Amino acid sequence: MPRPLLRDLAPASLSRAEQLAAAVEERVHTERLSPGEALGTLDDLATASGFSRPTVSEAVRLLRDRGVVRIKPGRGGGLFVAERGPVVRLRHTLLAVDEEPATVTEAIELRDHLELLIDLGAARARTAADMRALRRLVDTMGRAADWADFMSANWALHERIARISPNAMARAVYVGTLGHLTGSSAAYDEGADSCAYRAERHGAHVALVEAIAAGDEDAVRAAVARHHSPTS
Repeated sequence: MPRPLLRDLAPASLSRAEQLAAAVEERVHTERLSPGEALGTLDDLATASGFSRPTVSEAVRLLRDRGVVRIKPGRGGGLFVAERGPVVRLRHTLLAVDEEPATVTEAIELRDHLELLIDLGAARARTAADMRALRRLVDTMGRAADWADFMSANWALHERIARISPNAMARAVYVGTLGHLTGSSAAYDEGADSCAYRAERHGAHVALVEAIAAGDEDAVRAAVARHHSPTS
């Protein structure tokens, strides 16, 4: 694997793992690598970057969670370019406007931070009618026949949660970010693990909706943390 160029990638405040993840994502973008193309192994990445194995493992975890790479275990395994779902498409759109990977990182961090603000606001302001609507939407997620339908229901749920939040400024920015995401074609590698992954993601959203319904801010924080940290 070619050595990623790490200079000028991101502010010094970002960790080495974050810088390495940005470098790999930049390589996927600039070299127009196709889904399924091999990116080498963890050892290859450690050699190419000069970073320690724990740092490389954390970078790979970030890339996996962001939908940039998939990990294939066993002989012939390693890191491979993942199918480009909506979040990855958003990053590539941002890269086309501003080639600095720091811009991409900041955009994703903004949405992640707004998620908690929006959801806490919804927990404080929700009505019985709001909760009926949210539960219908999360039920639709659970009945989705494929990934595209699942993601469509996902965006609709998050937009409906945002409509409850009383913070108009945060709501406007958050919904604007969702506009970019929903404008992208939802895609996912519908392999053997896809049903389990969708079930885990659906469970995370059920937990979020029920925390909002209870008005339990600690539960909302826990649900948002789970939402941002998929286990599959």
